Amino acid sequence: MNSRFMFIVVLSGLCSSANAQSPADDPASMERVRRIILDSQHLGAHGLGYNDRSLNALSRKLTPADIPVLVGLLTDKELRVGIQFGLASQCEASLFPVREAAVEYKMQFFDAEDTMRLVESFSGCTPETRQGAAAMRSEIHSLDQAEHRRLMQEAEDKAANDARIQRNALKLTDPKQTKELTRQEREEIFRRSLKAMGLKEDGPMTPAQRDLVQRMYRTMVLGESGNRAPNQ
Repeated sequence: MNSRFMFIVVLSGLCSSANAQSPADDPASMERVRRIILDSQHLGAHGLGYNDRSLNALSRKLTPADIPVLVGLLTDKELRVGIQFGLASQCEASLFPVREAAVEYKMQFFDAEDTMRLVESFSGCTPETRQGAAAMRSEIHSLDQAEHRRLMQEAEDKAANDARIQRNALKLTDPKQTKELTRQEREEIFRRSLKAMGLKEDGPMTPAQRDLVQRMYRTMVLGESGNRAPNQ
């Protein structure tokens, strides 16, 4: 680990400490930063937007202490591009906070990558910082791919599990196959049926719904006759 990287890590720790103490949720701070972002727009070939002049203006008007405020404003979709420019204007101080915002789902991964590209191209940042932004962009891209693979795997696992429960549910219609089901599999079918009805075992129900759910439990899980009275 070289000294330059160590410096970035230390700076990240200092920024995190400062961010924890900064008024990120202070309405006055958020409005001030919001106004600075909007005022940094310039008229260009595609209308009012952000460009290199915006980066220079933002680098003068914002400070690293404003980074948590910028992250807090990410919920405002209209400021999405402006916030990227605001974060990029803070050069090295924004590298780790942008990565953290992406990992914590506060910022889209592709927006985080775009922010790093802005840092890479901003002449106001040092060559070392621009190089660090390129490395961070590569890492964020890898994290995005890993997250995509995780979500795809979760979706496949969920689909496979749903299909398994559905197959087991069909077995309830055949007395011979019903005997093959375990107590856990019966309970899965029961809960899946409740979910399809928009109900939860511990959720609010009308007396009629509760009676229906109890009968479903006795039939699906306990294997009792559907016509059996509750107290028999």
